[in-house]
Amino acid sequence: MIDSLIMLASGAPGKPLFSSPAIDSFKDVVNFWSQPQYSLPLFTILFVLMLVFYRKWSRPIPAGLILVGFSAIYFGSMAIDSNYSLILTKADNVPITIMLFGVGICLWTAFREAATNDKAIEEGKPIPYSDRDDKVLVWPDLVYIELICLVLASAALLFWSVGLPAPLEAPANPAGPPNPSKAPWYFLGLQEMLVYFDPWMAGVILPGMIVSGLIAMPYIDTNPKGNGYYTFKERPFAITTWLFGFIILWVVLIVFGTFLRGPNWNFFGPYEYWDALIQVPLTNINLSDYFWLYLFKSELPTNPFVREGIGIVLSGAWVLAFLTVPWWPLMVDNIPGIGKVSGFARKLFGQMGTIRFLILAFHLAIMAMMPLKMVLRWLFTLKYFIYLPEFNMNL
Repeated sequence: MIDSLIMLASGAPGKPLFSSPAIDSFKDVVNFWSQPQYSLPLFTILFVLMLVFYRKWSRPIPAGLILVGFSAIYFGSMAIDSNYSLILTKADNVPITIMLFGVGICLWTAFREAATNDKAIEEGKPIPYSDRDDKVLVWPDLVYIELICLVLASAALLFWSVGLPAPLEAPANPAGPPNPSKAPWYFLGLQEMLVYFDPWMAGVILPGMIVSGLIAMPYIDTNPKGNGYYTFKERPFAITTWLFGFIILWVVLIVFGTFLRGPNWNFFGPYEYWDALIQVPLTNINLSDYFWLYLFKSELPTNPFVREGIGIVLSGAWVLAFLTVPWWPLMVDNIPGIGKVSGFARKLFGQMGTIRFLILAFHLAIMAMMPLKMVLRWLFTLKYFIYLPEFNMNL
């Protein structure tokens, strides 16, 4: 049934239903700007605009127009490109569509409530629904709700399993692995991180930092504002930091792994054919190579710590900059923008104390290193800041 709908939408296998020079130009533009060195900054700009103008776009009419426009482009592109149709209708990728719309609905709900509450706080009015009695009895209220959710979820899973065939492939064969070989959709962000970091870093340290950050969050963030009601104005730093890690550094990476990563783990535009014969040369260079071979025109030192000294110093300085931001010299406050960061960090330090602030700053340093490493890989083909194969320790 689904295959028939795909053929109907595409006109014929491999041929889009609609095609014209204007549509082809549109697809070329989208494919070009989908390259990660362009698309990640664009996603980041959209993320900032979402936070700055949350009171405007969260209104019902603008939010509805955004939803209709996104849906039209997201699903309508199936009619103009068969490659995109194959990606979007693949059984493995259905959860991605559910995730994108689910995240969007949750964001709209939160920011709509936050806009309403922030406006009431500014006007000195009580927060809407703050005086209501939210007491709910387990029986019958909660049990009925859980039963209804159980029935609806079971029905949805039943129709899903009948309408879409299970994505079962041939038995595992190490002599002929699938190309591309992708993890389950919820691990695609982790698999994307493996491109830029060693397995011990992407598979152990970074996920461990996520878990430790979630564990430490209630002890680090003791601000009582926002408890029991949505707000953004009273919690801008906490909400921005958390959403940046979730949306930009996780959801966007899942989208990259789903729509843009093709054979040989190369980047392809959403409207490009996944050609397995395309070979991208691996020209990634370590920071020590840039430093010794290109800057000083000399051979790499035999001592590994001397060879990687510049990377060790710069990586340590990066972490130290986050840990010591409250103690930056006061003269730095004269630099536009930097003074605000330094002053805000001193305020946080005064509220949290030394231990909690250092834990927060260390987690922020590691989180910020991830997009930095990605951008440097795309722009300068930088592979590692620190390359110590002697100790199986690369960063």
